[in-house]
Amino acid sequence: MYLGVVFLIINILLSLPFKFPPADFKVASASTPQAQATTAAKDYDRPEAMKQPTFWILWFLYIIGAMAGLMAIGIAAPVGKELKLSTGLAATALQVFALFNFAGRPTFGWLTDKLKPKNAAVLSFIVIALATGLLYTSISIGMYFVAFSLLWFTLGGWLAIAPTATKTFFGTKYYGENYGVIFTAYGIAAILGTLLSGKIKDMTGSYYSVFPIVMIIAIVGIIVSLALRPPKS
Repeated sequence: MYLGVVFLIINILLSLPFKFPPADFKVASASTPQAQATTAAKDYDRPEAMKQPTFWILWFLYIIGAMAGLMAIGIAAPVGKELKLSTGLAATALQVFALFNFAGRPTFGWLTDKLKPKNAAVLSFIVIALATGLLYTSISIGMYFVAFSLLWFTLGGWLAIAPTATKTFFGTKYYGENYGVIFTAYGIAAILGTLLSGKIKDMTGSYYSVFPIVMIIAIVGIIVSLALRPPKS
């Protein structure tokens, strides 16, 4: 409750200086080949963007990318208890995971620009699949730290891949409107991931049963990511 009140006050204060640019405002032309490669061929408004298959492929990938990460990180503490981590070590683990989550955002933002959204998405799902495979096959405190760090890293990554891809595919002029729709995927992922991981635990009696499901989701993500390409103007 206290955090909610603080966030409300801070967000309102920080929003006051914002102003819309003039109607004829245009972003400066890209001056380097790499910048040109990450600039959309045209600016799509929201109705135009939502008619493109690329828009919904990205939205779906965001759901499963965030869901895979949220399913895994949501059970980081319970899995730590199953491993009988001490209270101090469990607290340290969550701090380490949070740092990796933070690091995933600038890292995958850079990778999305460098490798293009499709390849960055494929890479994130490969990391998720490897991490969950390691967790399921090797139960140890060391593997717990390594694998969950990677999972938190990729979840942070999707909070960079999706917005960067939205800008790359649909331009900057209507970016806020377009990403506003794309971002609904994160909310859907949060609900589905929490419900699914809890249901699996109820059915099997162990949180470790979640990891093969997350691996399957990641493999689906790799396959679908191959269809992610710029829309046809």
